Amino acid sequence: MRTSLEVADIFRSAGPAYRAAHAGHLSLGQLKVMTAIENCRTAALGGHIEACDDCGHWRIAYNSCRNRHCPKCQGAAARTWLAARGADLLPVGYFHVVFTVPAEIADIAWQNKAVVYDLLFRAAADTMLTIAADPKHLGARIGITAVLHTWGSALTHHPHVHMIVPGGGIALDGTRWISSRAAFLLPVRVLGALFRRLFLTRLLALLDAGKLTFFSALAGLATRTAFLRHLSPIRKKRWVVYAKPPFAGPQAVLAYLSRYTHRVAISNRRLIGFDENGVTFRYKDYRRTVPERQQVMSLATDEFIRRFLIHVLPRGFHRIRHYGLLASSTHKEAMALARRLLGVAAPIVEPAPDEPPDHRPPCPCCGGHMTIIEAFARWCQPRAPPQSAASIRESTP
Repeated sequence: MRTSLEVADIFRSAGPAYRAAHAGHLSLGQLKVMTAIENCRTAALGGHIEACDDCGHWRIAYNSCRNRHCPKCQGAAARTWLAARGADLLPVGYFHVVFTVPAEIADIAWQNKAVVYDLLFRAAADTMLTIAADPKHLGARIGITAVLHTWGSALTHHPHVHMIVPGGGIALDGTRWISSRAAFLLPVRVLGALFRRLFLTRLLALLDAGKLTFFSALAGLATRTAFLRHLSPIRKKRWVVYAKPPFAGPQAVLAYLSRYTHRVAISNRRLIGFDENGVTFRYKDYRRTVPERQQVMSLATDEFIRRFLIHVLPRGFHRIRHYGLLASSTHKEAMALARRLLGVAAPIVEPAPDEPPDHRPPCPCCGGHMTIIEAFARWCQPRAPPQSAASIRESTP
């Protein structure tokens, strides 16, 4: 069912004026995202007509844009992704670990998205794999599923990586499974210290290699001396790594992943109002206690669009990545070994169906199956369905 207000409504109404006012300052990727969201599930993308096999009720279904930044198109993508990853779940506890960079780094990342976001992934993964392999801690090879989020609840730029990590791993000699403690995976202070060192060392290497660019208020950071001065305060700060208690079983992991892997900067459900004064939406203020955390914010329409667009990822950038036991190069062999060490049978792989699963909603009148009876191309309106024989008889004098 369509919500009362969507990001697409805001883009269709205010998007043309925003593009005209910021001509030359929007990337091609941002322009494509705006166009995709505006056209999603409209005649601009074509569609088809469905008819109920039982009662004959028909409806028009327009095609989706399938853009990964569109709030309406992530449900199907999440279902497909989860179906493929479900077989990787092991009968152990799973931990949720979050790596976040300071605001001084977030400013640099905003102007160098591809390289700094990639560095965030690699530094966080290497930190987890290194500390987990240390015999003083776990002494095992672990698996990681990592998801990049670039936003705070108020649409501010807040890059951080969410990780789902099984509570244990394969011993370094490959002979046994080593389980973590029930409510403890790895020490977060140790993780934070290594993450800070790896990230800052590699960030400086990117600068020396000429892979960072700076403009506007950060233009002065192009020199090595100014760059080091900018980083000096955060070298002494504690970088916080957050670890949540383990999930209550594999199904809870899947439920979590379905919420996080394909999330966009703001969902349509959080929108409250849109008028000449701006956009109003719900957000969480994590500085408040839980009962008062839910808050309402209003932004000028141009500011709302600007905040949404700063979270458009570079073309081809992968925001879901796997490391350790789940890395693609060794994934099948590592997971087979993990199951053998845990005494768990391999999952039964069902043959692929001859036809893809039908995700079309049932008939709203009788609950029957809906069948596609006609398709129409982009920018074409569907033809009205023919009158049924019963309706023709009733209209005949």
